[in-house]
Order: sequence, then C-alpha cells, then structure tokens
Amino acid sequence: MSTHHDHDHDHDHDHHDHGKPAHSHSAHGHSHAPAEFNRAFAVGIALNIAFVAIEGFYGWKVNSLALLADAGHNLSDVAGLALAWGGALAGQLRPTARNTYGWQRASILAAFINALLLLIAMGSLGWEAINRLGSPEATQGWTLIGVAGAGILVNTATALMFMRGRKDDMNIRGAFLHMAADALVSLGVVIGGALYLWKGWSWIDPVMSLAIAVVIVLGTWSLLSQSLHLLFDGVPDSVDLPAVRQRLLNLPGVADVHDLHIWAMGTSKTALTAHLTLSAQAAENDALLQAASHEIHENFGISHVTLQVETAAYAQQCALRTGAGCS
Repeated sequence: MSTHHDHDHDHDHDHHDHGKPAHSHSAHGHSHAPAEFNRAFAVGIALNIAFVAIEGFYGWKVNSLALLADAGHNLSDVAGLALAWGGALAGQLRPTARNTYGWQRASILAAFINALLLLIAMGSLGWEAINRLGSPEATQGWTLIGVAGAGILVNTATALMFMRGRKDDMNIRGAFLHMAADALVSLGVVIGGALYLWKGWSWIDPVMSLAIAVVIVLGTWSLLSQSLHLLFDGVPDSVDLPAVRQRLLNLPGVADVHDLHIWAMGTSKTALTAHLTLSAQAAENDALLQAASHEIHENFGISHVTLQVETAAYAQQCALRTGAGCS
C-alpha cells in the first residue's frame, strides 16, 4: 500500500500496490512564494537598469574602474534577476502528461546559471584590477561617493523586496543575498572614494575593485555549490536525512524504513519517498500514513510525500530483488 501526500496541490493521485488501492490525502498548504514576487522582480530590474546607465556613464566620465566594474556587476544583476524571475515563472507551470513534475527545476537551473555568470564576470573584473594596479590612474572621489551612494539605496531597496521570501526559496534567497551583497559593495566604493579624497591614493580604486570581486565570489560560491547539488538530486541542506529516518522509525507500528529518498523538485519544494515496514503491532494503515505525512511536513517542511507501507515478508522480497520496482 502506498500513499502520496502533497500539501501544495489539490490533486488526488491513485497509487496501486499488489491490487490494493492507495489512500490518498491532500491538504491546503502555503501558496507558492514566487507568485508573490512578480512585482519585486519587475521593480528591481527597472531600478537596476536605470542605475547601471547612470553608474556606467559616470564611471566612463571620471575613468573609475571601481564604478565601471560595479556598473558591469549591476548589469549582471539585471540578468540575474531576470533569470531568477524566469525560473520562478517556469516553476509555476502546471504539470502535464509529458512533464509530470512541471518545470519546477527551472528555478534551480536559474540559480546555477546566475552563480556561474557572476563568477565569470568577477574573474574578468579581478584580472582587469590586477592589470590596473601596475599603472593606477587618477579618479574623482566625489563622483565615486555620489554614484555609489545611490547604489547603496537602489540595492538595499531591491534586497528588502525579497527579504520576506528568503527562507522558503533558494531562488528568492539568491536574489536577496545578491542585492544585499551589492549594497555592501557600493559601500566599499564609497569608502574607496573617501580614502582617495583624504589621502590621494590612486591605487585605492583597483584595490577596491579586487575587494569587490572577492566579496562577490565568496557570496556566490555557496549558491553555485548548493544549486549544483540540487541539480543532481542531492538532499537539500535544510533537511537532515538521518533525523527524517529517525522520525519515521519513531512512529507507532513502523519496524523499519528503507529506500528513503529526499530531493528538491524546485527551489521552494522538497519531495520524499520511502518504504515503511510494519511491525506486528501496526495499527490501521490510513492513520499511520496520515501521521507520517504530518510529521514530515510539520518538522521538515517537506510537502510532497509518497510512502509505501509493506509487511516484513514483502520487505524481505524487495531486498532480494533489488531493481525490480523496490526503489
């Protein structure tokens, strides 16, 4: 006997195991986070495009690599926000007979491409800054401070729009961290401009550019590794698999848990499948399945739960013929 519990959809799925119909349960859950952030993405992209134009113009005018680098980075922010938005929208497409999970994984792919593009951009910035260190050029401190100060406001405002959804969705968290980091980077450019005005250090501009690149690479690396991990069906960092196994084993009537799989369907939804072997004292199956699904959803935030309940004799057969539909 198997069951599928999905706390986000109101579809009933019929699973059959050895001629027995499955118990299927659906409950109303939280709404998808990305749907609430369409306005945040649109406003964030518009703000950043306007700021890139201003920052790029003044960076070119006063010959500041730090400003041009930050403008280039903010342009990648526009691409990054557009990618994240596209991934979020694709993730909301309904499942079909050909794509039974829909396109939820698009949000993971968007986060991965976003991180990859950022790392490439920062590599080229770092290279240019190292070359510029050999022959530092003069710049205009007040322009640097004024433009980067505007950058702090733009990036902070954009980050605040994504702050609410950062805990539920890696794609939204990526957008939030990205913009929050950029606010800090702009603060770094302001400090660089102030030091140039105070001390007249012409080398401060490429040094600040290098510092910017290092900060962004460090912030982006975790997004890259996490998204790559999820692309290969890794267990999300927010889920403790041994704790999930123990929680299922603690349920009355469960003697063993095997073939436990946990993976990310998208950046905001996690799926779990497992086989529960019943003990001799097992109570009614429906109550056990409901309790198991509730435990997993409440304690680990996993909304898409599919469980197969079986006797010890069937579990033994399953172990003997691995690969014959027992995974």
